[in-house]
Amino acid sequence: MTDAAAAPYFEGILIAGTSLIGDCDGAVYWPQERLLAVADLHFEKGSSFAQRGVLLPPYDTAATLARLGRLIMRYAPRAVIALGDSFHDGGGPDRLGDADRTQLRALQAGRDWIWITGNHDPEPAKNIGGDFGGALVIGSLIFRHIPQGENGEIAGHLHPVARVSHRGRAVSRRCFAADATRMVMPAFGVYAGGLNVRDAAFADVFGTLDFTAHMLGDGRLYAFAARHCRPD
Repeated sequence: MTDAAAAPYFEGILIAGTSLIGDCDGAVYWPQERLLAVADLHFEKGSSFAQRGVLLPPYDTAATLARLGRLIMRYAPRAVIALGDSFHDGGGPDRLGDADRTQLRALQAGRDWIWITGNHDPEPAKNIGGDFGGALVIGSLIFRHIPQGENGEIAGHLHPVARVSHRGRAVSRRCFAADATRMVMPAFGVYAGGLNVRDAAFADVFGTLDFTAHMLGDGRLYAFAARHCRPD
């Protein structure tokens, strides 16, 4: 399905006067530009941990690519922006398996692919396709890895997670943290952790708790005022 208006799992979010689609799989789609953005893929985190003797199932990259592939099928974007920390460390591109590399190339075919450098992967990588940059300005929006609180900013890095009380129990989900002028995107990688939106790092970005946590749900987003989310 390529018509965003008919696609499931989305909610309109207005950032700096620009209408975006927040997808409940954890991506942002900009219909006007046919642009898909994801943050913090953390490919090869499993193999990175294995090098330090911490054994995790080595399927995180394949699972993350599969989720990304579903989004590309859903929206058929002309461009994809990966907002930094696409690999868990600088050696990740070299550890990428042949099947995963082939899948990545297939997802890149016929579209622009921009890798924004992050703190985990600050240098351009070889043999993974695409173009590299530190930040990208398109119209009223600026795409970067580490949020700076700038008007029109779409960033990653902080891995926002919201925790709320629901029917007598606490529920935690990844989320988009956004107000009318900026957004911090959820981490997309299946092994990526999260940071509570009540952490001081988010107050530094937004200036106050007057922003919204758009929690990723099963088939939809759930919006909660950050000030009403649990700090624990």
